[in-house]
Amino acid sequence: MMSSHPIGIFDSGVGGTSIWKEIHHLLPHERTIYLADSRNAPYGEKTVEEIRRLCYKNTESLLSMGCKLIVVACNTATTNAILDLRSTYEVPFIGIEPAIKPAALKSQTRTIGILATKGTLSSALFSKTSELYTHNIEVIEVEGNGLVELIESGRKDSPETEELLKRLLKPMLLKRIDYLVLGCSHYPYLIPVLKKILPPNVHIIDSGEAVARQTKAILEKKMLISRLSNYPIPEFFSNKNPAVMAELTGSETNNYKVSYLDF
Repeated sequence: MMSSHPIGIFDSGVGGTSIWKEIHHLLPHERTIYLADSRNAPYGEKTVEEIRRLCYKNTESLLSMGCKLIVVACNTATTNAILDLRSTYEVPFIGIEPAIKPAALKSQTRTIGILATKGTLSSALFSKTSELYTHNIEVIEVEGNGLVELIESGRKDSPETEELLKRLLKPMLLKRIDYLVLGCSHYPYLIPVLKKILPPNVHIIDSGEAVARQTKAILEKKMLISRLSNYPIPEFFSNKNPAVMAELTGSETNNYKVSYLDF
């Protein structure tokens, strides 16, 4: 039965494990398979054609493992390729977009910041979403150049990362933002450092919980929700350095492991 098949999740590296954690927390009886395409990270600096090609490659790998639903746990991949994926494959796809709407609706200063990759900020889908919800809101967009590479190399808590974030956030703070939208699935791993830099009145928003809720809703709608009563062991695969993802997911202390896979 398809209900016992796994949920597939992919990202341009380890960042999407922040999305996986929310899905695993909400749906602990679901089997999950995570692919980290770290060898090709970051997607945000690639052309649309390259991004789509990589998304097809990742999707084919997950489908070969029997996945019943695929979560595109990457803002850049979602904004540039999810429409093509949905028109090509029959399985449901869940995407991830920057949480612009809640930030715009809740902002008191009427100024919000969005930290994202070039590939996300320049996409048509991002532009459409931004135009829809940011009337009378000033949006300060900043490309997080270099952040993905630091996280992928295991340096998310390094002094180098903190200094880079200070430079990137400066134009936002000068404009007195009160909401910071994280537009890349890698960036939630920077929240401890961000909280050291940002004033207490600045709220940080990411899309993890919303993606998990949408995943559950689609599984229920399609009658694909797991009927397993046990807690399946998650499967993680990286095509570059499994050690970094093992540290981020806490796999060694949770009795599951990250394996190398050439995909």
